[in-house]
Amino acid sequence: MTKVLVPYDFSEQAQYALDFTTNLASKLDNITVEVLHVLEIPTNTSLGTMGGGEMMPEIENQIFFVELTERRKKQMKELEEKFKSQKFEFKTKLKLGNAFQAISESINEEKPDLVVMGSKGSSGLEEVLVGSNTEKVVRNAKCPVVTIKSPVDPKDLKKIVFASDFRENSDEVAARIKRLQKLFGAELYLVNVNTPGSFETTRESIARIKHYVKKYDFENVKAEIYNSSSEESGIIEFAEDIDADLIAMATHGRTGFLHLITGSIAEDVVNHAKRPVWTFRAE
Repeated sequence: MTKVLVPYDFSEQAQYALDFTTNLASKLDNITVEVLHVLEIPTNTSLGTMGGGEMMPEIENQIFFVELTERRKKQMKELEEKFKSQKFEFKTKLKLGNAFQAISESINEEKPDLVVMGSKGSSGLEEVLVGSNTEKVVRNAKCPVVTIKSPVDPKDLKKIVFASDFRENSDEVAARIKRLQKLFGAELYLVNVNTPGSFETTRESIARIKHYVKKYDFENVKAEIYNSSSEESGIIEFAEDIDADLIAMATHGRTGFLHLITGSIAEDVVNHAKRPVWTFRAE
């Protein structure tokens, strides 16, 4: 049984993530889809000192929260009804608390094989507020995470870009990339981004990618070297240039100026790429 967790906040992007997941699940066997909605508990911002007169906003807040909770419960039941006769199992869960903490708890408790999240991506303050939960999940989840920003049909994922420096050869990452390629029957582009700060010759880069392909017995792949001002912009530009359908990256769940596949670069790509991004935390 393969479990897919979909954090769902009733936004347009969350719906894209759910549509992608249910479309994919309908084509596979033994899939369980769990939709998680987190209700953030309102905090008491009232500092009333005048005989309780200033407590009204808090009471209104609580009434609103109770009404919202009931509405969300009803909406989740409607989702269950909508998908009850599909070939996959469909479940919903409502949690109270901080969104990232609740998602993390669900990942640790449910141990899903995949998380699919909608994201608005980068736009000023909104990036800080909305994008941060997605970035934190990408950094910390112990299973692959697919981030989606626009409508995507799984059957259209025919060009996958796997960006790496191919120096750290993780057997698990390679195995997961091969499974991803097989799942979608896709052509795989292995790309190494050359930047002014970490320049090397094309011959060196190609030799390392060829060694990677041979070591893990990849098929239907193309080795590519791409020059850009930074790893992040190079990955996004290359994906745009070849009109890729999905970007795949490994992250180490850490920040710091280490390698191409450090967490910070993966998070930046997740934030700024228009295409779906698949990330996996390599231990």
